[in-house]
Amino acid sequence: MADADERRQVIARIRERVTPDAEERAAMRAAVQSLTERIEAQLADLPVEADVIQVGSTARGTWLAGDRDIDLFVRFPADLDRETLERYGLAVGNAVLPDGHEEYAEHPYVAGKFEGFDVDLVPCYDVDDGAALQSAVDRTPHHNAYLRERIDDDLAGEVRVFKAFLKGIGAYGSNLRTEGFSGYLAELLVLETGGFEALLQSAAGWHPTETFDPEGHGSKSHDDPLVMVDPTDPTRNVAAVCSAANVARFQHYAREFLAAPREELFEPRELEPLSPAEVRAHVERRATTPVAVVFEAPDIVEDQLYPQLRKSLSGIRDELDRRGFGPIRAATFADDRAVLFVELAHRTLPAIERHEGPPVHVRDHAEGFFEAYADQMSDESETDATGAEDGDDDERAKSYGPFIDGDRYVVERKRSHTDAVEFLRSEELFTVGLGARVETALSEDYEVLVGRGVATLCEEFGTELAEYFHPQP
Repeated sequence: MADADERRQVIARIRERVTPDAEERAAMRAAVQSLTERIEAQLADLPVEADVIQVGSTARGTWLAGDRDIDLFVRFPADLDRETLERYGLAVGNAVLPDGHEEYAEHPYVAGKFEGFDVDLVPCYDVDDGAALQSAVDRTPHHNAYLRERIDDDLAGEVRVFKAFLKGIGAYGSNLRTEGFSGYLAELLVLETGGFEALLQSAAGWHPTETFDPEGHGSKSHDDPLVMVDPTDPTRNVAAVCSAANVARFQHYAREFLAAPREELFEPRELEPLSPAEVRAHVERRATTPVAVVFEAPDIVEDQLYPQLRKSLSGIRDELDRRGFGPIRAATFADDRAVLFVELAHRTLPAIERHEGPPVHVRDHAEGFFEAYADQMSDESETDATGAEDGDDDERAKSYGPFIDGDRYVVERKRSHTDAVEFLRSEELFTVGLGARVETALSEDYEVLVGRGVATLCEEFGTELAEYFHPQP
């Protein structure tokens, strides 16, 4: 374990580096004031009472130097119907940010630029508490109020250090592509533990399920590796989006920093894209068979796309494993095209596979297994006797058994596909668990790249391939 003074010195340097200076703070305040005035002028013309509040890290003083995000929520009466809320919200947003564009979370909102800042202008319902939601964004003002009451300037500095650390290790962001730590979760963790270093000390010894319950709700159990019960909504786990990998990644680097504190851990890794020649060299060195299913990426937002890509990748990888091709590792990435990438120990397999039945002494199951396969072998035998022509046996592998090996029935049955690529190019690909929009895209067109052929992905995905072939915690 490193000396405590050494850790504190690194933390102090990072804290100074990521704290916005007076000029940046003044520019932020001026932009928020101007936007608020514009929004209030638009609200004055509406036939309902509504107000605007600033939320997020800029409202709580926990944003990192150089971040240019402003989040403004327009709160409408709770009894307003959803269609009218959306219509009013977009009208206000488009008037205030005329060069902005409409985006969609649970309902539409307007995003745009204002005086160099990235602005989200989001309508929501003014509900009494974070558990009485009419839309998911309604809890955000309650998050804001909870933290503003509890985070002082000193804790805000600790939060900024933690956010910089999460960015450095690649675990910051609650979008479904990253599956990392949200800003709100980062603030709650620092608040609960008292500071950045104390949080690292805590995380170094976490065991799933690690649970924090700031308000002692204790009303619902969660199965996630990390649980932070939302202090404003006892049914919600703020950390639900965090993948097990990102929780483990944070634990790894918490131990790394405590043992050897250094500023490099706060700097995101930047890899040079691999060239086709470098990818081919990796493939040859590893002596594996990578395969890549490549298709046009569905035209949906990332928070819908990546869960579908991961579901599809899991379905394909699991099926390749079940069939015996030995997946070693898998990844998915997307831009204009999407890729489901699986590295295999074996591309081809024998014509038969072993299938074990129950022990003979388990009478009911054993007799059922034996009779089913005995009938199947009988049918094969009759086909061979009556309909086979010379050479057919070379093209159609036979099944063998059932026979007894040890104390159980076994058959050696023919495989439907002996080549992984043949399987991926067949209609049987569509029998695995695919995301709905991915399945639609694959049904229109896709290609399968094999072995050294995956190097053709470098032009579009050279950085992703660099991350794949140079893995780190």
